[in-house]
Amino acid sequence: MAKPLTQMNIQELSVSDRIRMAEELWDSILEDQASIEVTDAQKKVLEQRIKSYSSTPSEGSTWEEVNDRLK
Repeated sequence: MAKPLTQMNIQELSVSDRIRMAEELWDSILEDQASIEVTDAQKKVLEQRIKSYSSTPSEGSTWEEVNDRLK
């Protein structure tokens, strides 16, 4: 039987192993994303953002602009 993960033994792993575990965890969530429910509050925020974008699509920044600012 696999040993349960605890905060203590996770910290014993190398950074690359922890990154790999995080990637595997996210991948497992993506495989099961149909079971993720979006709450009414989240839907409302998304609807507001879509409405805002639709009314003024030129106000946002492109990914390239955001990426440049982050560099």
